[in-house]
Amino acid sequence: MSEIAISLKNISKCFKRYHHPIDRLKEILLPGKSRADQFWALRDINLEIPKGQTFGIVGPNGSGKSTLLQIIAGTLTPTSGEVVVNGRISALLELGSGFNPEFTGRQNVFFNGRLLGLSKQEIEDKFEHITDFADIGDFIDQPVKTYSSGMYVRLAFAVAINVDPDILIVDEALSVGDAKFQLKCFLKLKELQEKGVTVLFVSHDSNSIKRYCQKAMLLSQGQKIIEAFPNIVINHYTRLLFPEDERTTVLTYQQELASSLSTLSEQRRPLEYRYGSHQGEIQDIHIENSEGKETLTFTSCERMIARVTILVKDLVVNSLFAMTLKDAKGEDIYVTNTYLKNIKIPKINSGSLVNITFDQYLMVGTGDYFLSFGFVSLQEGKIIPIDRRYDVIHLKIMPLSNDMSQGVVNLNSKIYVEIEQSDCIIAK
Repeated sequence: MSEIAISLKNISKCFKRYHHPIDRLKEILLPGKSRADQFWALRDINLEIPKGQTFGIVGPNGSGKSTLLQIIAGTLTPTSGEVVVNGRISALLELGSGFNPEFTGRQNVFFNGRLLGLSKQEIEDKFEHITDFADIGDFIDQPVKTYSSGMYVRLAFAVAINVDPDILIVDEALSVGDAKFQLKCFLKLKELQEKGVTVLFVSHDSNSIKRYCQKAMLLSQGQKIIEAFPNIVINHYTRLLFPEDERTTVLTYQQELASSLSTLSEQRRPLEYRYGSHQGEIQDIHIENSEGKETLTFTSCERMIARVTILVKDLVVNSLFAMTLKDAKGEDIYVTNTYLKNIKIPKINSGSLVNITFDQYLMVGTGDYFLSFGFVSLQEGKIIPIDRRYDVIHLKIMPLSNDMSQGVVNLNSKIYVEIEQSDCIIAK
């Protein structure tokens, strides 16, 4: 257990819900008869997070994420199960918790610091770092109830990261800050990661989960659905967002393709995640270079043509065809579809074959990338997945000539150097 930061064994949490306020009083005065409904926010959660790992938690609203974080932080007691936490926890939970609105920012800093076990002298030594990071000026001596939501988050985050935590918990609050402050926070998160701080990170921003976390977990209706690498978890989460009748699984982590993908696709195919409603099927995917040759290896900035063949099995209206390029961590690099390109698709009859061509230049840095394709229908403001194939193609991008420039994108810069030599000789 010395290498484990957080250990949860069979954690469950039940809340009582009363139909009328007086029912709570009746239950106290007349014990033995429950007058409340039971709501299980969590059921049998098992989890071990090693020290130094950044772990993401995702799930729909009401899935139990905040309840789980409160149990780990110690502000909520589980109904059953065992919680073991090794190290000092600093938690930035939902907006509004942790600070007394009647206290000034300065008073809240000292109050929270003492709660986390710091001495008054330690807080005084860190106070300047906290105020510099929060950057709220003279408001530090004003009551917190006068703060905007952005100012509140600035100060709360500044306190959370400056109390030398072993474990940092961040629950969605960073989405409130402006872009500049969010960048500042994420740079600080990277710094804490390098110092070996364990980070528990909850966000609805899928790319942030994939960018910063080593592993992740999906919660739904209080239960753990899957714990895996972030990209795999986010793929499951995306499917979970649709009502059950709109997200029938076609294939999950398929090992054999039913369709006739080329042998090139088989050479370096990742574990695909696929689902849809069966109204249509993406049958063939061919990846070509500008010369029409099938390949999965490209030079940076080279032209790539993706040809997709779809069989439509039932009448489909308001169709949308999409392609996404992800990096090796699963973060979306480029997303395009017929709707975003303002291409109108007529209704498609049953038995029709649809051929779609995505033609673009791979203006990305060297490394491994993954292509996903989607066929959906837009109906009354809802997205109906027909056939979504995530991470179906694995591309390898090689350097362009002698260009070893780094980054997510390749802007193919031209650098010109002009030197005017001086003929002046300085005598010694």
